[in-house]
Amino acid sequence: PHGACVFCRKNDDCPNKYGEMKTNQKWNLSVHYYCLLLSSGIWQRGKEEEGVYGFLVEDIRKEVNRASKLKCAVCKKSGASIGCVAPRCKRSYHFPCGLQKECIFQFTENFASFCWKHRPVQAITSNNYRESLPCTICLEFIEPIPTYNILRSPCCKNAWFHRDCLQVQAINAGVFFFRCTICNNIDIFQKEMLRMGIHIPEKDASWELEENAYQELLQSYEHCDVRRCHCKEGRDYNEPNSKWELKRCECCGSSGTHLACSSLQSWEQNWECLECRSIVYSPDFRKAPKHPLTNSINVAITDCLLEESSPKLRRQSPRAQHKELLRQSSKFRRDISTVLMELGFQIKKKARRLYINKANIWRSALEGFRSQNFNPSNTIEVVYLNENDTLGREYPGSKQEFLSLLMQHLENSSLFEGSLSKNLSLNSQALKENLYYEAGKMLAISLVHGGPSPGFFSKTLFNCIAYGPENSQPSLDDVSDFHVAQIIIRINTTTNMADLNSVINECYNYLEFIGCLRLITTLSDKYMLAKDILFYHVIKRVQHLQKAGVTTETEATPSPMASCLLGYKNLSAKTLSDLFTVHTVPDVQALGFWNSYLKTVEDGKSATTMEDILVFATGCSSIPPAGFKPSPSIECLHMDFPVGNKCNNCLALPITNTYKEFQENMDFAIRDTLRLEKEESSHYIGH
Repeated sequence: PHGACVFCRKNDDCPNKYGEMKTNQKWNLSVHYYCLLLSSGIWQRGKEEEGVYGFLVEDIRKEVNRASKLKCAVCKKSGASIGCVAPRCKRSYHFPCGLQKECIFQFTENFASFCWKHRPVQAITSNNYRESLPCTICLEFIEPIPTYNILRSPCCKNAWFHRDCLQVQAINAGVFFFRCTICNNIDIFQKEMLRMGIHIPEKDASWELEENAYQELLQSYEHCDVRRCHCKEGRDYNEPNSKWELKRCECCGSSGTHLACSSLQSWEQNWECLECRSIVYSPDFRKAPKHPLTNSINVAITDCLLEESSPKLRRQSPRAQHKELLRQSSKFRRDISTVLMELGFQIKKKARRLYINKANIWRSALEGFRSQNFNPSNTIEVVYLNENDTLGREYPGSKQEFLSLLMQHLENSSLFEGSLSKNLSLNSQALKENLYYEAGKMLAISLVHGGPSPGFFSKTLFNCIAYGPENSQPSLDDVSDFHVAQIIIRINTTTNMADLNSVINECYNYLEFIGCLRLITTLSDKYMLAKDILFYHVIKRVQHLQKAGVTTETEATPSPMASCLLGYKNLSAKTLSDLFTVHTVPDVQALGFWNSYLKTVEDGKSATTMEDILVFATGCSSIPPAGFKPSPSIECLHMDFPVGNKCNNCLALPITNTYKEFQENMDFAIRDTLRLEKEESSHYIGH
């Protein structure tokens, strides 16, 4: 029939049952996703956007032709494209017929299929349940015996499910959130469910993909809620740096006041709404054990991007989260790009111009972001100004280049300390100017607006932000103060009590000042003393920076953020080759030279690096977590040297006669351009 699947010949459009129905109008071809995926004689040879789901049209036709010679063991009609993988089993069937006959289809690895005689089963242990138990999803009572329609959790013995309930939940939750409903286990649970034929799509959860699901997180609360508002302009009026500036409640952030309406002398003063004050200062609340606050770049980055993913999931312990992060880093990298992409969709098309002076990028960025007209949910448009240009001319700028330069400045600023991986420094002037808050906001804006990830946080700082100071274990590498490091080393290397007491007496005043004096009875007590000094210097010393202020703009899980904050990934020749789309290539030889050049650079046979090439073309030294917009492209032109257009992320390659000439011209142009740009910026980076 017209519009029917070419494999099963049904025109039912039932995504939960048969997968999405896809129609290729050009070739007049319709197919169910599952029918295509599980057909025995076809493989995905194209890219995702080619053919149908990456399966080429000619391959689909060959498979349909192959299946036309096979009879279905269920309905006895031809076109049975799916065969049982059990040795010596000759049964073939259509996908819907297989479902009807309770075959099992495994949506993983080779997408194997098993007929009703050879399908995998769950082991039946001694049944201690005399009565029915509820399905832990729909709560309808079922007989606790594993069959095709009744499945048991591999990690929780008292968890039973209907197959249909599990399949619907898997489709809604996706690979990142589908887990045991009792213990939250992912690995063991997903592995068993895949074995038993549950399809777990590689997508984010449906509740994460709702349109404008995070819209309210991009907006700051701005309303005066005190009983008597004295502002003549109204409760919603907000004039920064005046007595009519609005300040939010320190505890809940969902109530506000004008400074004048609550007799606040400055924005830095703490203010709690009546509801929070009644809780915080109640006797019962004060008796409760207090937990240390998380570290200071909670400013914007923590609340923006480092919170829990979904209120529907039980919070894991910090140790479990960290372990899961290390074990599933590739999944999490995919997850953070999805989260940032969703947030990117919510950015309004209305553009907001930022006028940036490259000679003082920090100050001009600060003024732009602090402007009353600036809204982080609007598209950012960068315009470069030159203060030495008497004509006041403006130049269109690359947003990604601007955000990249801003991240470089932050990395080298006095807000952070350390050589390679950074921790927060204690800078009283920056605290006074509220710069820690501004830095957090800049990090969040860079990530959501397609800029580069910071990549310079130390593991200690990240753990402190994501899981709290109590779950952080600083090391000697986190100490940038030479004298403090020497004290810790001397304590750790003492070999007897006399030497240890000598070091303590010598540093008595310092240890007393930081509150680390402790009773030393054995030599092994030195390790706890050294640990106390480390914790004070790296974490406790800067913990009060929390008071700089917190703005909630967006939320995401802490685990995937690790790939954004803990260091950059090395670029490879394949990464760059895949990144750049080829647009116009009048000379195929030039494209061959380009691929050879990437290999030369990767092998270290050129003065240029992979990062140099990316900066030359896009202004970024790493691939932004949210990806490039527009996608980087390549074109070949009849000219001597390459040209990088950072506004369009376009790299124009020269057409030369020999590869040697191509490499020399590429090396010269890229290195010379970057040298000039570095000289221009050297006088303001780190000021």
